[in-house]
Amino acid sequence: MIPLSDREVAAEIIESCRAGDREALRVLYDLYKDRVYSIALHFFRGDQPTASDITQQVFLKLMTAIGKFKGEAAFSTWLYRLVVNACQDAVRRRKRVGLTTQRDRLEEIAGKSSHEDDYAHAQSVQLVRAAVSALPPAFRLAILLRYFDDLSYEQIAQALHCSMGTVASRLSRGHKLLAEHLKRLRWETK
Repeated sequence: MIPLSDREVAAEIIESCRAGDREALRVLYDLYKDRVYSIALHFFRGDQPTASDITQQVFLKLMTAIGKFKGEAAFSTWLYRLVVNACQDAVRRRKRVGLTTQRDRLEEIAGKSSHEDDYAHAQSVQLVRAAVSALPPAFRLAILLRYFDDLSYEQIAQALHCSMGTVASRLSRGHKLLAEHLKRLRWETK
């Protein structure tokens, strides 16, 4: 993989992408596919098929919208905005249709682990995933971008089109809600 900074990506590869260079698009895909997939995977509570679909949608959108990238912010910030929009659109579509995910059905069917350590770890992961999933989307996105993709407050503000103060507020409120959810979920599982 080519070690490029965002500015180098914006300066060297974006123009090639705008010109329709497939190799440049492949380079962008290789550089960012794991980050995009990771955000979508966490947003949709580990639902791998949905995360894959979102990743495909984001890169298809990137191919048609690359001309709109003006270089005012880091390329990764602009790309995260595409990911956020794709996740939010998918949630709206699901609400309209009333879909449940394949993972939700599998979790209902799945039995308990036979190994105590595996079970305790799986229980913890499930509690955290459930707590993050229960957050309202604005708080959930801020938490995911900060802790799962390690973005700075400034990068999150750019990706979410809000001020850094709003990011701080959403993270603070998100932390409080997570603590409440985790406490309640842990209490319910005892």
